[in-house]
Amino acid sequence: MIQNTFKLSIVALLLPGMLYAQDVRKLSLPEAVQLGLENSKNLKLSQNRIDRAVAQLKIVKDEKLPSASASFAYNHAEITTSTFDFGGADPLSLPKRSDAFIGTAAVKEVVYGGGKFKLAEESTRLLTEVAKLDADKSAKDVSYAIINTYYALHKISQSQKVIAQNLEAIAGQLKQAQRFFEQGIVTKNDVLRFQLQQANVTLSQMEAENNRKVINYNLDILLGLPEQTTLEIANPDETLNTPQNLNNYLELAMANRQELRSLDIQNRVAANNIKNVKANLLPTVGVGANLYYVNPSGKFIPPANQYIVPMTVGANVAWNIGALWNNKNKVSEARIQQQEVTLTKDLQVDQVKTEINKNYQDYQLALARIKILETSIQQASENDRLLESKYRNNVASAIDRIDAETLLYQSKINLEIAKADAGLAYYTLLNATGKIFQ
Repeated sequence: MIQNTFKLSIVALLLPGMLYAQDVRKLSLPEAVQLGLENSKNLKLSQNRIDRAVAQLKIVKDEKLPSASASFAYNHAEITTSTFDFGGADPLSLPKRSDAFIGTAAVKEVVYGGGKFKLAEESTRLLTEVAKLDADKSAKDVSYAIINTYYALHKISQSQKVIAQNLEAIAGQLKQAQRFFEQGIVTKNDVLRFQLQQANVTLSQMEAENNRKVINYNLDILLGLPEQTTLEIANPDETLNTPQNLNNYLELAMANRQELRSLDIQNRVAANNIKNVKANLLPTVGVGANLYYVNPSGKFIPPANQYIVPMTVGANVAWNIGALWNNKNKVSEARIQQQEVTLTKDLQVDQVKTEINKNYQDYQLALARIKILETSIQQASENDRLLESKYRNNVASAIDRIDAETLLYQSKINLEIAKADAGLAYYTLLNATGKIFQ
């Protein structure tokens, strides 16, 4: 009994830790992007739009098939007049009631419709391609949103590590100051200064933890994970990429940007629309066949020679002559619409070029900032070492010692943030090319 109670106590002690471990998930950047793409509600909506466009394409293809119809009717008549006098001739005797079965069947097909069916199918197919490009753009936007949030969480995590190191160093300095105070080497004011520095850095630690929780929650939402999941992320920028020539990124953008490709397709749709309007000037040709069944005998299966089954075959040619003078303005309107698409693309190309150049310059600046901060850390480390030695020898004041240490750890935080900013700047540049993963 005592042994079982001991086992239950161990389980009770370990249970909170086990539950907590289940809420922690380690994710690399590629894993986070893949998970986000799988769970994105925006992408599911984009896929639904693609399915709708494909369904519309199938509907247009169905409209090219022949149309057919059939009907069968039964008529019953009660005749109140038994004779019908033609005036001078022998009167006609009429039955009291009459029944008849009438059936029809027809098949029709447009042989030539001015090419409208073919143009409609091509335009719908192109619009399906536009829907797929929109889905690609949505996937790219979702990926970038995940990368952006992932780097934000990385910056906070790296800052927290440096802050923890800073607090550890301050704790050591505070113990040293208290020992010096007990020995009469420094004043109580020096001890208070280190305590104040410890309080300030602790507040920074609390603010960083609060920001981490907010960003962690946002990333959980993006990835489709339970909101209470704590994410542990890997360092995404272990090796920063050397930027290529600016023209390389411009060429990639011209070839891959979904907006530009979509406008190219819309231009082809506009060209098809012009052809479709011009097709109004052409005649249409159709053929059809009709089958009739007339059974006035009143019996569902009539006796011989008491029913007729005529069949007709015909063709028709129709031409809207009025289109010769009232269609030209419609053609002009369609051409203006195509010109608008062309101008929109030209404007979009200029915007893409501007965006690529800015992101390229930002990435180069981010790389340069890292080099400068690495040098500043070396200088701050040397300055901190010298002032620590001077403080130990009672040459430097507590204020000078605190300032040197603060400068060192702030430089370390700035470096970690700069590395994260550089990694994000690189993905921002790739995102502007239309292909976020090269």
